[in-house]
Amino acid sequence: MVSTAPESVVHEARTSQPGKTAMAMFNKSRDAEPLPASFGTQGGKRGVFSVLGSDVTITGNIAATTDLHIEGTVHGDVACANLVQGAGSHITGNVQAETARLAGTIDGTVAVRQLTVERAARITGDVEYEDIAMEKGASIDGRLKHISGTSQPRAETVHLLGSGDAAG
Repeated sequence: MVSTAPESVVHEARTSQPGKTAMAMFNKSRDAEPLPASFGTQGGKRGVFSVLGSDVTITGNIAATTDLHIEGTVHGDVACANLVQGAGSHITGNVQAETARLAGTIDGTVAVRQLTVERAARITGDVEYEDIAMEKGASIDGRLKHISGTSQPRAETVHLLGSGDAAG
């Protein structure tokens, strides 16, 4: 039987471990590969993530307790544990997450504890952060506001990265 599903479609498959799942792409091999044990452990449910492909447009708010990878377009607010935004992605709405690595366009406010703004990113709106790293070439047209998890004032931390540096 020939599958007519596009290559960007993601499905959930059971692994050999009870109660665990893995994500797999439709391709020539239909076997799901287990995810690395460390994937998705920084705030989301361990090993669970959602992907919105570049051909996906969502109109409405997204709330996820898992990690979220957005390559497409969202017209609405995004709230999740950890966010990865692709360079071709566009979000029109507010973004709230524990950690985020942003490379696309955002028109709205961003509130993230650990924020990495990649060189291709274009943010139009205010940004609240606890720790921020910005690559050379990234653009933020709005106010930057440092937030702190403690009651005592803390010096702002802004890391400017060159094109060869890795954000961490």
